[in-house]
Amino acid sequence: MNEQLKKFLNEEQDPKAIEKVMSKLSDLLMKNEEIGYIAVQKKPAITVLPDSIVVTNKRIIICQPKNLGLSMNFTDYSWDEIESTFVKEGILGSDFSFVTKTEISVTIEYIPKVQARKMYAFAKEQIDLLKGGSGLNTNAVVEEVDTEEVSSFAEIMPAQTASFSEFSSMDTDKPLNELSSDELFEKLQNYKKLLDNGLILQGEYDALKKEILSYM
Repeated sequence: MNEQLKKFLNEEQDPKAIEKVMSKLSDLLMKNEEIGYIAVQKKPAITVLPDSIVVTNKRIIICQPKNLGLSMNFTDYSWDEIESTFVKEGILGSDFSFVTKTEISVTIEYIPKVQARKMYAFAKEQIDLLKGGSGLNTNAVVEEVDTEEVSSFAEIMPAQTASFSEFSSMDTDKPLNELSSDELFEKLQNYKKLLDNGLILQGEYDALKKEILSYM
């Protein structure tokens, strides 16, 4: 297996699904378009061919196998079309969803939790870049962190008048390389709250986010 395929198999993606998607995408990518991440469904029925989600620096591509895998349908949405993204975690995996500015809602079910979180983090970064690093509006932030852990975490967050020390007390003292994926994700959301409340600068948040994502 070549190195290009290997880098998308870090979170237990189905190698056959990744290979098939990559072979089809080779003729679809635009100039200067690069694949950032690929997530693959892990459906309860193993006989069902999985759908895949591909995120690039230009768009989200939904890949759906047809005719017993002999063909594939592609639907894409550019980042400037997308209003917000969601991750909802459940027992059998996560739902990764996004809503466009024209109110089209797209959901792919049964994405493994780690893959869904990586997908969410990449999508959030692309949306932030498109908006010039400016913070999203309050409604978009609430919607985009709609996961079970984060929702419960948000319920105990201090009001906007909270001090930096109050936020910091919620954080862990363990080094990043000793944290679990859940703890890293919670830390990232903690820093986002600090940014939204004006307690850290955008540049500080960007540096912290980059460091945390490198361990996820």
